[in-house]
Amino acid sequence: MTTQTATDYTTTIDLDRSPDDVTAAIADVGRWWLGDVTGAADRVGAEFTYRYRDLHDSTQRVTEFEPGRRIVWDVIDSELGFVDEPDPWTGTRIVFDLQPSGAGTRLVFTHEGLTPAKECYDACSAGWDHFVVGSLRRFVETGAGLPL
Repeated sequence: MTTQTATDYTTTIDLDRSPDDVTAAIADVGRWWLGDVTGAADRVGAEFTYRYRDLHDSTQRVTEFEPGRRIVWDVIDSELGFVDEPDPWTGTRIVFDLQPSGAGTRLVFTHEGLTPAKECYDACSAGWDHFVVGSLRRFVETGAGLPL
């Protein structure tokens, strides 16, 4: 379920794997956030850069990493080639909150600062629907993310 509010983009998905398995999948960002990923996302202080053609270039720093519970990436640099705003993600936070749910995990994903007021909101929220609801879910459950 995706929520559009006056504040941040949020979506919630239920996965049939343990919170620790979901943590490991999120940290293996290059397997589900498809494009050119360099760096690491598996510990506090780690940084990675994501590039996709001339459309998206961003660098994230892991600021919280609590296996089975919470992961936070601070976006420290960004450039989206399809909007006029020069660095729409810079200063935002990407948050993964995990909680046990039945035999699996409930993941609440929030991109703090990605609001409907942002020029990129429609395209970026559709992108997160693809990457989190589609590709991450598939990677967690089958070992293979979805292509773009």
